[in-house]
Amino acid sequence: MDEIHVSKEHFTSKPDCSDRTDKEAKTYDLLDKLHIPYEGVDHDVAPTIEACRAIEDELGILPCKNLFLRNRQKTTFFLLLMPGDKKFLTKDLSSQLNISRLSFAEPEFMEEFLNLTPGSVSVLGLMNDRDWDVDLLIDKELLESEYLGCHPCMNTSTLKIKTEDILKKFLKHTGHRYTIVTL
Repeated sequence: MDEIHVSKEHFTSKPDCSDRTDKEAKTYDLLDKLHIPYEGVDHDVAPTIEACRAIEDELGILPCKNLFLRNRQKTTFFLLLMPGDKKFLTKDLSSQLNISRLSFAEPEFMEEFLNLTPGSVSVLGLMNDRDWDVDLLIDKELLESEYLGCHPCMNTSTLKIKTEDILKKFLKHTGHRYTIVTL
């Protein structure tokens, strides 16, 4: 298991962003504008889902895996949110979506559509997808969680946000709909 440092200092309002990226600051601004409460912690870069466990333990949430996927033709893109402890099998999801083959999308598409880099993928990146190029898929089991853990468009912080606020306030604002899948 990878060990990372996770701050014990939690924040519930926009932190000082003088040493943070613009995209992270814009995320906090949007959450505040939409009146979406959050609790966050700063931490080292978490390179694996195992490393994220310390973050989720600190915030009291289940690990959430965020995968950026595409079809073979590179014409349809998906953001999949699923429990971190579930194994992802592309063939299972491909059959549910009636797509012959899904693959992980290349970083340049992640940057183009979500303004995110590998490791920072989060449902909050949909705020940058103004043309709705990315379809959101959420595993049914994750919808049963009261809270979602998500990066504020950078993987050195994690936020605990009510699932209902993501679904009813955030997605309403971005104009994204979601499809429930079972993995």
